[in-house]
Amino acid sequence: MKKTIVDLFEASVKQYPNNTFLLEKTKKEFEPTTYTQVKEQVYRIGAGLQALGVKKGDTMALLSEGRNLWVIGELAMFYAGAINVPLSIKLEESNDLMFRLVHGDVKYVMVSGQQLKKIRLIKSQLPAVQKVIVFDEMETYEEGEIALSELIAMGDKFLSEHTEEEFLAVAHSIQNDDYATITYTSGTTADPKGVVLTHRNYTANVEQARTLVNIDETWRTLIILPLDHCFAHVVGFYIMMAAGATAATVQVGRTPLETLKNIPLNIREVRPHFILSVPALAKTFKKNIENGIRAKGATTVKLFNFGMKLTQLYYGDSNLDFKGWRLILKPLVALFDKILFSKVRQNFGGEMRFFIGGGALLDKDLQKFYVGIGMPMYQGYGLSEATPVISSNGPDLYRFGSSGKLVKPIEVKICDSEGKELPVGEMGEIVVKGENVMAGYWKNPESTAETVRDGYLYTGDLGYMSAEGLLYVKGRFKSLLISSDGEKYSPEGIEEALVEKSKYIDQVMLYNNQSPSTIALIVPNKENLRRKLQHLGLTLDTEEGKKAALEKLEKEIAKFKRGGEFEGMFPERWLPSAFAVLSEPFTEQNQMINSTMKMVRGKIEKAYADRIEYVYTAEGKQTLNEKNLASL
Repeated sequence: MKKTIVDLFEASVKQYPNNTFLLEKTKKEFEPTTYTQVKEQVYRIGAGLQALGVKKGDTMALLSEGRNLWVIGELAMFYAGAINVPLSIKLEESNDLMFRLVHGDVKYVMVSGQQLKKIRLIKSQLPAVQKVIVFDEMETYEEGEIALSELIAMGDKFLSEHTEEEFLAVAHSIQNDDYATITYTSGTTADPKGVVLTHRNYTANVEQARTLVNIDETWRTLIILPLDHCFAHVVGFYIMMAAGATAATVQVGRTPLETLKNIPLNIREVRPHFILSVPALAKTFKKNIENGIRAKGATTVKLFNFGMKLTQLYYGDSNLDFKGWRLILKPLVALFDKILFSKVRQNFGGEMRFFIGGGALLDKDLQKFYVGIGMPMYQGYGLSEATPVISSNGPDLYRFGSSGKLVKPIEVKICDSEGKELPVGEMGEIVVKGENVMAGYWKNPESTAETVRDGYLYTGDLGYMSAEGLLYVKGRFKSLLISSDGEKYSPEGIEEALVEKSKYIDQVMLYNNQSPSTIALIVPNKENLRRKLQHLGLTLDTEEGKKAALEKLEKEIAKFKRGGEFEGMFPERWLPSAFAVLSEPFTEQNQMINSTMKMVRGKIEKAYADRIEYVYTAEGKQTLNEKNLASL
């Protein structure tokens, strides 16, 4: 059956004509746009694109902050038969931007006023780009640029001269297997790869994802992730569209930092029922909540901590487990919720039911914190190549530590390195098959053939299926630590635990490439180290202070070893025996973290090859070595 994004949108407009689809704040408050109004705008811009000469199969790019025009712009492209190359506004580097625009064969670009300068900077090197459509009114336009208002006027003229049927002929000719988007993944190795997703990939994944969470037309979400994300596409606005529900975007500030600062205020204004999150955001929210509690004084802190322990004990790790004696805690949990946690939730608008996180693994403590305040944070799992949702925890079923139950319908198997299927409970590569599996990588048949075999997507992720039918994701299949005897181990769990359990460690990457021992690259939290040293009457400006700080970091790692507080959490042999302290953090700017906040191990290893080599020397193994001291 034909089910393109256009078909999905048309069906929703028919079913929910007067429901609010999009919410946007450009002045004092959020203003609603109904499904019918969105359709009118999509038709006018889509007709403008046809009048401009956009043909079926042309690739266009979209570079803009999250706003109504992002969603409307993408839909309008589909009505002209075009393929969207969504671009991240974090792409500062002209070579990164240029690679995508050139490799993607982009002929037309839709861009916001704030992002226009990036396109202008490289326009002379983009001979294939015919027109740049600018969302915002500019004082002057350069050659090849056109204001959106002018494009809309062209669309109105087109619609007055053609019947609606003639205009819709292109949109109706699109088939399930026609390409919808080319999403470039920030590759952890070589050049980014363009993930080609078809119209049916999207609509199938919307249907699959809706088997996990029951969203209806009364729901609202605030999309705080960038809209170019596959996750934001499917769960942010296409699922909402399918349900006749409402999607709001964050108020765009004059700078990225200002936009970030608008998030807490916008959450209170939109009062979302759920929010898509990533671990970094979850940690920021947690920090803000804890600071708010601390500001209310010692009594409130004690009350909060007690209430938290109680609530976490009551809810446990899963709603699959029998509560037994814990049922006696129910009245107390309700009391704490009334006097304390409901007030915390007011900061999130008061209607939040849950957060949902994809991407990197959420640690258990973080999930327990949110269940404690009555806003569970559910772990999901997916990747762009699977459009992206594969599994998730949700209100009906959750178990912390797992990535939840699989979407339906989908086939998942766990394979060893030879591609043989493993039994339940055994760890191997996660391999999936379903209508959500990508069409392939754009102009990259080698990588496509490597990743998709016989319709199965080899995810490169490590995990297992439990007897309960839940998927556990344990890290990258290919980022394994490999010891000198050939044994393998996934480092992610240890890395997350070190960061979570130690306030002195901000980031950490473990490394072992066929050596007898594992080492760590550590980005310390200098602020917390300074505070600690202050108590000892020391500072980071003196050699003595630096030595004390390095010894503190050593003790933090020792907590996981024999005799330590977290002994037995991980096999001793995979814990770092030595470490290198780094002077700068892993960021998107230095390309050591990708857009989904995952470490780009290859880049980190390359950048710090000398330090890694040094740590394996007799001198480098010493914690108080000169390079560690210099890095502080």
